[in-house]
Amino acid sequence: MKKNVLILSGSPRKGGNSDLLCDQFLKGAQESGNQVEKIFLRSKKAAPCNACYYCKNGGQCAIKDDMAEILDKMQAADVIVMASPVYFYSIDAQMKAVIDRSVARWTNIPNKEFYYIMTAAEDSADVMDCTLECFRGFARCLNGSKEMGVIYGKGVYEAGAIQGMPAMREAYEMGRQV
Repeated sequence: MKKNVLILSGSPRKGGNSDLLCDQFLKGAQESGNQVEKIFLRSKKAAPCNACYYCKNGGQCAIKDDMAEILDKMQAADVIVMASPVYFYSIDAQMKAVIDRSVARWTNIPNKEFYYIMTAAEDSADVMDCTLECFRGFARCLNGSKEMGVIYGKGVYEAGAIQGMPAMREAYEMGRQV
């Protein structure tokens, strides 16, 4: 069955390692007949949540930026892929803003399949534990969410260092299995 896949690339570098893994996931998912869209979060404006709770009135945020569009796409998706490089053992600012701003409509994002993509300069997966828990914590707040897969891009720092590494093939294959 064809699915609507939304990839949220939190990489601050276009062509950065986590962004390249997103591209491989996208390629695999498209080749399997799915409708896929990648949003490069750095190219969107998503201000931090200011906790005004204006959104309690119908899910509209007081901040007028690109977040309404992102939330519309999250609601329409069957599958959400969240990708971030590890920043001080956590997610990057671009992804954090999107997660926090989803407070406007988080109850309207149920029953999603989630895939997580993370990259880190260190060669150990345990440096990604907190990053993964940030993703999982968000998904736990959404009714009916299911974790479908995790990709670890380890030992990569310079943009493009992920090229030729096993994680590239893993991302492609995981995309094909959507």
